[in-house]
Amino acid sequence: MLKSTIGQFRLMGFIEGTSLLVLLFIAMPLKYLAGLPEAVKVVGSVHGFCFILYLFVIAYTTFKIRWSLKWMVSSVLVAFIPFGNIVLDRFLKTQFDT
Repeated sequence: MLKSTIGQFRLMGFIEGTSLLVLLFIAMPLKYLAGLPEAVKVVGSVHGFCFILYLFVIAYTTFKIRWSLKWMVSSVLVAFIPFGNIVLDRFLKTQFDT
């Protein structure tokens, strides 16, 4: 999976998507239901780092394999949707056979 550019992108998408889910479904409830704002500070920082790294990987992938604008824009958009990277990953898997 990590040998191809698309494989590397898919892995980073999985990591970024997972960090978003942890932030939304674990850290946020801990903050508001259990009174632990530290959870959002820690997980939010990790997610922010993963998101910035994900944007760099999108740029790298776009230039390396000459990705179309459609793939680049959809990759950015799914980062804001819970489970969006999982849906994109399915399309990438069928489109690029990685």
